[in-house]
Amino acid sequence: MQTAEIRRRYLQFFADRGHTVVPSASLVSPDPSLLFTVAGMVPFIPYLNGTVPAPYPRAVDSQKCIRTLDIEEVGRTPRHGTFFQMLGNWSFGDYFKREAITWAWELLTTAEADGGLGFSPADLWVTVFQDDDEAEAIWRDEVGLPAERIQRLGYADNYWMTGQPGPAGPDSEIFFDRGPAYGADGGPATGDDRYVEIWNLVFMQYAITNIRSKDDFDVVGELPNKNVDTGMGLERVAFLKQGVENIYETDQIRPVIDKASELAGKAYGAVHEDDVRMRVVSDHVRSAMMLMLDGVTPSNEGRGYVLRRLLRRSVRAMRLLGVDGATFGALFPVSRDAMADAYPELVAEFGRIQRLADAEEETFLRTLVGGETLLDTAIARTRAAGASEVAGDTAFLLHDTYGFPIDLTLEVAEEAGLTVDRGAFDRLMQEQRSRAKADAKSRKTALADLSVYSDFRAKGETAFLGYTDLVADSRVLGLIRDGVAVDRIVLGDIAEVILAETTLYAEAGGQDADQGEIVGPGYRLEVLDVQRPVAGLISHRVQVIAGEVALGDPAQSVVDPVYRRGATQAHSATHLVHAALRQVLGPDAHQAGSYNKAGYMRLDFSWNAPLSPETRSEVEDIANARVNEDLEVVTRVLPIDEARAAGAMALFGEKYGDVVRMVDIGGPWSRELCGGIHVAHSSEIGLIDVVGESSVGATSRRIESLVGPDAFKQFATERALVTELGANLRVPPAQLVSRVQDLAASLKAAEKRIAEFERQALASRVPALAAQARTIGGVTAVLEQVGDLGGADDLRALVTGVRERLGAAAAVVALAATVNARPIVIVATNAAARDGGARAGALAKRAAAVLGGGGGGRDDVAQGGGTDPAAIGDALDAVAQGLAS
Repeated sequence: MQTAEIRRRYLQFFADRGHTVVPSASLVSPDPSLLFTVAGMVPFIPYLNGTVPAPYPRAVDSQKCIRTLDIEEVGRTPRHGTFFQMLGNWSFGDYFKREAITWAWELLTTAEADGGLGFSPADLWVTVFQDDDEAEAIWRDEVGLPAERIQRLGYADNYWMTGQPGPAGPDSEIFFDRGPAYGADGGPATGDDRYVEIWNLVFMQYAITNIRSKDDFDVVGELPNKNVDTGMGLERVAFLKQGVENIYETDQIRPVIDKASELAGKAYGAVHEDDVRMRVVSDHVRSAMMLMLDGVTPSNEGRGYVLRRLLRRSVRAMRLLGVDGATFGALFPVSRDAMADAYPELVAEFGRIQRLADAEEETFLRTLVGGETLLDTAIARTRAAGASEVAGDTAFLLHDTYGFPIDLTLEVAEEAGLTVDRGAFDRLMQEQRSRAKADAKSRKTALADLSVYSDFRAKGETAFLGYTDLVADSRVLGLIRDGVAVDRIVLGDIAEVILAETTLYAEAGGQDADQGEIVGPGYRLEVLDVQRPVAGLISHRVQVIAGEVALGDPAQSVVDPVYRRGATQAHSATHLVHAALRQVLGPDAHQAGSYNKAGYMRLDFSWNAPLSPETRSEVEDIANARVNEDLEVVTRVLPIDEARAAGAMALFGEKYGDVVRMVDIGGPWSRELCGGIHVAHSSEIGLIDVVGESSVGATSRRIESLVGPDAFKQFATERALVTELGANLRVPPAQLVSRVQDLAASLKAAEKRIAEFERQALASRVPALAAQARTIGGVTAVLEQVGDLGGADDLRALVTGVRERLGAAAAVVALAATVNARPIVIVATNAAARDGGARAGALAKRAAAVLGGGGGGRDDVAQGGGTDPAAIGDALDAVAQGLAS
């Protein structure tokens, strides 16, 4: 049975039983404490914990997930994948254990010909929580599962909680027995890989608090509305139903293995380590493709770093298979074809995805060359020091800073007859992971008290009236100070205020929050920020400027009209610049993020090369032409399918409901899904002045503009500057560029002449310095202080000049100077001196130690420096002592 068919049957089974089919959410998690959607429940958390009322009593979905915590296990176990699909059915205060259990059994064991998954009941085991008599009784008495195939396990295995106060409860897990060939008898309690978990049924039954550990907490009581959260791993079921050995050999993943095998000229199944590498490639290519589909681009932090790591591990695995060149152009289309039935949007977006992948592969292949150069240097240093082990911090630096994989470092070192201090490397990696986990935990803790909003959200959604009004009357529904709901706030307090209605825009979709006030009888609140902490609820962060406020008080939200006008200009300008970019560069120049506020906008877009000045000007000209055309800005609220059919652009990573707001500027030329606030006609924008274009990653660019009055102010400033320069240089503005070019050329010529004079002046000092030569330890030595110089290059020229002047007899020159008030010494030896044992690096190191710094270098020329200019004489004496000994 194909993977797509398993998915279809699951969704249809529960749709037939009254469940709403919910499309998969993005892999980019809306939860700020998570980089990705790591589990099927993530999109439903606000409904499960009661923060937001569920829009349906029953739901079923197939959720895309990414999990990289066990990335090192990919390819080595039969079931670890970074991208996976979780099938789930959900009950929000509707049905509970009996329906969840009996429906799961029905779907699993109904014959394929009758629409089920066709598992044999004799192959299935279940586990229940140790105290859950109810679940065991349903399995035994209603389903008819033999008691010997029902096992009770403890908190670690069969009890669900988030680790935070809130809902919790027992779960029941369903396992498939692969048979004696795969391990020992004894059921899932043995922990053996023979028993594969395929479905987990979580019963959110209790409210808990004071959590001390996984099995030590206080139960507040039973939840008034009990929920069901189930999860079936689609890939796990697929590999069992397709009769293959692991998830990598299923129909959605195996084609990439076959292509990797073809490219490498190695048969899958012949060599275990090669098989692991092919499985890594198949998993990572698919995962990377799906991440890029949802708008993630490679970078050095956050989600982009995870994507980059997946892509680079794929390159590395292909390299270990013997393929040194680019392979993504062959691998990614295969993965697309395998996944397109389930995700048809891959076809439309594949051009963009392939370009991102190719650019990252090309960059990493260059990185590998550079990393190998750095590693070769480290190996040479190790050998020169007489050691046999490359330092662990060197390996970590290569891995962390340059993206050079540790296994490649190990391989190259081994080829050189050396080892790597893996213990030190692993310690540094663990420290890095610990810091990352601590950061994630702190972010989770900071956001863990969203439950404070639950009661307010239960009263309904905040009505946003700001599309049409700047002022609106309302009442105070909630007050939150220091994360705790309170009845009153007083003068000087900084707190959150929740109103029944508001005209103040909450930051969203790249548009910054409105500025303004909330006023009422006897009080005035300055609005510091406006956010949506949970879906449907708007919270105003305020400071009490006058009076005090209590729950239930009348309130009037007042938007600053000047700021709002600037904000609408900037947001509409963002749409125009986006459309202009796509007109000039093509449809691949897709928005990848934006930020706008009054007077300013920036837009990140997918592109892997700088814009030429001509292209940048063309984009600016097109956007301003649309401003001058006075295009009507039309907003419509309509079903999302209708909006997409009309060609509206949906932005990657944004979450849209069934009904959306579509903004047109000039009809289909600029048509986007957008909840922001805009001008009524494009002419109201005034002016767009593109002031910057830069890189924000290998595959993303950022364009920045001033808008409206701020753009006019910038032009006025530049005009004043041009006028002043023209007056000072005594030329009209039209000739200013050529005049500046002439001055720059004259300056460059003057600098060249000065440099020649300085070179001649330095050269003139060589005879006098050479005349100071004396014999020390059998060599001719010049050890002198030469005063202040402009740089180390000047001192080096003097040293080498004196050395040449001394001829072929054994000679050592050590000159010291101050450069920018810091002492520096350079030592040079000739061939005869080196034959006699004189080493410039060792002598420079001796001098630098006296100067309070460090130094060293090659045997022929070396440099040292420090912090104490007064010690220069002693430093040269140290060189003399080194020669004498």
